[in-house]
Amino acid sequence: MKLSSPMEIWEYLPGTNCEECGEKTCLAFASLLKERQKKLEECKPLFEPEYAEKSKKLAELLAPEVREVEIGVGARASKIGGEDIMYRHELTFFNRTALAYDVWDTMEEEELRERVRKITNWRKFYVGESLRLDAIAIRSVSGDAKAFAGCVKHVAEETDLPLVLCSFDAKVMEEGLNEVSDRNPLIYAADETNWKEILEIVTRYNVPVTLFSPDLDMLNSLASTFSSAGVEDIVLDPGTYPTGEGLADTFSRFVRLRRAGIVDENKSVAYPLMSVPMTAWMVHGDEDALDASYWETILATIGTVKYADMMILHSIEPHSLIPERTLIANIYTDPRRPVSVDPGLREVGTPTEQSPLFLTSNFALTYYTVESDLSSNKVDSYLVVVDTDGLGVEAAVAGGQLTAETIKDALESYEVENKVKHKTIVLPGLAARLSGETEDATGWNVLVGPRDSGRIPGWMDDNWPPKTVS
Repeated sequence: MKLSSPMEIWEYLPGTNCEECGEKTCLAFASLLKERQKKLEECKPLFEPEYAEKSKKLAELLAPEVREVEIGVGARASKIGGEDIMYRHELTFFNRTALAYDVWDTMEEEELRERVRKITNWRKFYVGESLRLDAIAIRSVSGDAKAFAGCVKHVAEETDLPLVLCSFDAKVMEEGLNEVSDRNPLIYAADETNWKEILEIVTRYNVPVTLFSPDLDMLNSLASTFSSAGVEDIVLDPGTYPTGEGLADTFSRFVRLRRAGIVDENKSVAYPLMSVPMTAWMVHGDEDALDASYWETILATIGTVKYADMMILHSIEPHSLIPERTLIANIYTDPRRPVSVDPGLREVGTPTEQSPLFLTSNFALTYYTVESDLSSNKVDSYLVVVDTDGLGVEAAVAGGQLTAETIKDALESYEVENKVKHKTIVLPGLAARLSGETEDATGWNVLVGPRDSGRIPGWMDDNWPPKTVS
């Protein structure tokens, strides 16, 4: 995106404040365009003849530096690429790295279906979000077109995840593609030996394609050839080599490609990048599966922080999946906005009117830690979550987001007095200095809890019920 502020975007809009986009002003719409929360097409007047030139220019200026490619269809379709920056603190990354886990066409059918179900249904709760996996990569190991097509068919019957079809044999690829051409699968891959046949297939079926070469000049040439032929949805794989100089060169190629696309504005290589950490298994093999999965995870870590927009992996063991997916969740959060939960009054367990009332901030990590410590220790209680702009307790106290007045407002807004009869609230230990002010402002009895919510059960042994409870 070559426009750095909403005001710059606003200059290309009609400026009529017609509200057809759902916003009260064109400037508000411009702000949401910059954040990709609105689409240009939602501004109906912009597409009238008198604004045609502005519309075309604005579309060009809003387009991300790296092309966005969509794989799959429906609710679980995956968008990759579409980035404007090299480093997340410059703005934010918009489309997180997609993780595709493999199956292969020599598997027994029931084993195949079971693995597909595990990949499809895997999830991990993390800071208020259910982390999930993104795609299934179907590998042709047999080299048999019919076997590959059968495998693709079985996979498609078991999952709605996007698919990556993996073969360098054009005949095998087309046989598999015939089974799922309506699901917009990603083709993997075209290289210098098969590009003509793959180009013909991709053009005919109109599906995204991966181009492979560790030679960046060759990769550039392939990308230019496919682009000139009208293929827009391209993914580049510069090779993932798991050891020694090969690993160092892999790292270098990814950085050079992303820098060329964003910093140098070289549109011929400004496409999403594919990494294949599964290559670790070529070195370590099934005989040393633990080491192989360990090194695969290391490669996935490198790919996540250095510009891989999609990765193909093998191990679906928890010790691999959890760090891979959790790191992506962390890297692809917006650094400009704290991760927060909605403020309000929560019930933990089955509280009564005499149950304790705890207070915390709406910073997601703080909230889920406190809630987990209460629920896991079976502390039936109420938890009032104050809007602190997503800041943790200590920072919110220091910054003035958590004050006696905001606590008073929360107690009144959520009608807490209708839930508990003891009029006692427990402040976190990190907010201890607000206790006196809070008593004065609210008229409630204030207790100061531990600094660490994990110590609440022991704290309750000495402090609950409070002396004020009748």
